[in-house]
Parts: sequence; structure tokens; C-alpha cells
Amino acid sequence: MPISEGQYLPRGSVVVVPFPYTDGDAQRRRPALVFSNMSLAETGYYWLAMITGAENPPMPFDVTVPDHGAIGLAIPSVVRTIKIVCVEPKLIVRPIGRLDEQTLDRVMTNIRARVA
Repeated sequence: MPISEGQYLPRGSVVVVPFPYTDGDAQRRRPALVFSNMSLAETGYYWLAMITGAENPPMPFDVTVPDHGAIGLAIPSVVRTIKIVCVEPKLIVRPIGRLDEQTLDRVMTNIRARVA
């Protein structure tokens, strides 16, 4: 069920969303991490980072999710911090969990280092 009007997903929420391929030709429903804050959500958008299976070839700046099952992920996973997207809340299929603070801090440090 999509998130409801006025529902706020805090930074660190793990959600399911149709995430676009980088070539723009298609999208795939997959988990993603909310890394934006409430001020962005109030404008009607969220910034998300892709979450993918850890068995995929590693990419620079991936952050390992230490306890995938505890946050609703079916397989060992990484946050792929170089693949980010901006979405409207209506595109978020559902929230599934929350990333622990230590891992979220590593994700945020990685993202800040890429855009600073």
C-alpha cells in the first residue's frame, strides 16, 4: 500500500519503490533507502539511494547492510550510494523497515563526500 497523504518517512526508512535503471529505459521494483530529511519531504519529494543484493559486483562507495533480515530485506544487501533518485511519495509502494543509525551515518558520510 502506498504511503498516505501527509505520512512522513524519516531518514533511514527502507522502502519499496520502482527504481529507474540508469539508462532511463526501464525501472524495477526494489528496496531503497530514504536519505533526505523532513524539509525535503514537506516539498513533496524524497531522495532515495538504491539497495541491491550484496552478491552483485561491488561498486565504489557501497555500504553493507549488516542485518538485512531485521529491516525487511530478503537477502544480504548493500546501499549503492552512487545510485540515487528523487521521487514523489505516491511512487513509494510501502515502507519495510529502518536502517540502523551507524550504517545510516556511513551512508550519509559517503553521499556528502560525493556532493561536497
